Amino acid sequence: MSNHNVVSPDLIRQRFSRAMSDMYREEVPLYGALMELVAQTNAQVLDSDPAVARQLRSTGEIERLDLERHGAIRVGTAQELATLCRLFAVMGMQPVGYYDLTPAGVPVHSTAFRAVHESSLQVSPFRVFTSLLRLELIENPELRAFAESVLAKRSIFTAQALALIEQSEQHGGLNEQQAEDFVEQALETFRWHHRATVTAAHYQQLSAQHRLIADVVAFKGPHINHLTPRTLDIDIVQAKMPEHGITPKAVIEGPPRRQCPILLRQTSFKALDEPIAFTDQQQAHGSHSARFGEIEQRGAALTPEGRALYDRLLNAARDELKDFPNEANAARYNRLMEQHFTAFPDSYSEMREQGLAYFRYFVTEKGLAADSDEPGATSLQGLINAEYIRAVPLVYEDFLPVSAAGIFQSNLGDTAHTHYGEHSNRQAFEQALGRPTIDELALYADTQRRSIEECSTALGLSILG
Repeated sequence: MSNHNVVSPDLIRQRFSRAMSDMYREEVPLYGALMELVAQTNAQVLDSDPAVARQLRSTGEIERLDLERHGAIRVGTAQELATLCRLFAVMGMQPVGYYDLTPAGVPVHSTAFRAVHESSLQVSPFRVFTSLLRLELIENPELRAFAESVLAKRSIFTAQALALIEQSEQHGGLNEQQAEDFVEQALETFRWHHRATVTAAHYQQLSAQHRLIADVVAFKGPHINHLTPRTLDIDIVQAKMPEHGITPKAVIEGPPRRQCPILLRQTSFKALDEPIAFTDQQQAHGSHSARFGEIEQRGAALTPEGRALYDRLLNAARDELKDFPNEANAARYNRLMEQHFTAFPDSYSEMREQGLAYFRYFVTEKGLAADSDEPGATSLQGLINAEYIRAVPLVYEDFLPVSAAGIFQSNLGDTAHTHYGEHSNRQAFEQALGRPTIDELALYADTQRRSIEECSTALGLSILG
């Protein structure tokens, strides 16, 4: 197959994201209502805040806003994870970051498959938060062996999907028809199944160990458990959800509301209670809840120094709360977060000057019009002061383990909050994955560096410092 016939992985990812959204809207009608609310909120913010609108247009983010989605999927075996890695690679998605959720009582560790270059992210910022069940954390040896045997019997990929993955790997991509077939076949892995693969009694045993274990083990496929659109104001969405027949979780995960958003804020509606039939039943007499709707607001990506400050303030607020954030203590938790986060600068210029966030740099019209022979500032800060260069915070493209665990727990309905202790095992996860995960902070640093080099070239200067 000649290269000029190959469809860009970015475009395949874009098509897959749209197909996934259409499928999930059919399966979970409340997701459609959520999408409408987010679209209304985003339009309201763009109309009322010209500065936000200007920034999104100038960086090109406005084009990706309506496309933006992240999904989440949970798999049960190393083979399933390794094959998912190959499937996502067809769409230009790589495993970024390692997330250990066991300290928060969730028996999985995870990565996020996404595009890694800013130009690819502009085409499609679709991400899938992908978790691998930690079977070794099932304490009952008989139940653990049963879960392993059930998972060993299933195949979560269609034969054609596997063939197209191999085709892409051997020939450097897929042509138009193959890309279309791939999207259709890959979608089957993420589809909901109303029939369980275990008896009602076995389901109850798995669920009693942890409801997430039952969600992973007891079905034919891993099914997408949520899709998440991006909003420009998550507090408006949270407040308006009940008006649209949607019950939100009590606490927005992530940092508190700020003038200059950082990292990631997330909320969701409670998981649906869906009818399922067990193997010892002819009709759907059981029920299962795991799939929900989620909304996110993304802010600036933080440097290692910024993340250290964020983690310190978050931990201080949670330590003072002395409990898992829930409906009963939501108001107090929000107050504590706001109090502690006064220590985090709430202006992008301060964040940049203190080295707390990553930025992307652009030459302004004034900079392009300037006489290259004209003496003037040659430092990055000097050129920013002279308005030859402007700095825009880099969007945080990744996830927060405490927030992810909070979303999982609130929607699984667990009140026990199982304690697994410190069992982080990145080496085992990457062995299962078949490759190392990528350091997300290095990606942001690379994007920042490339933007500085582009500014230097455009202004005819040596590399700026």
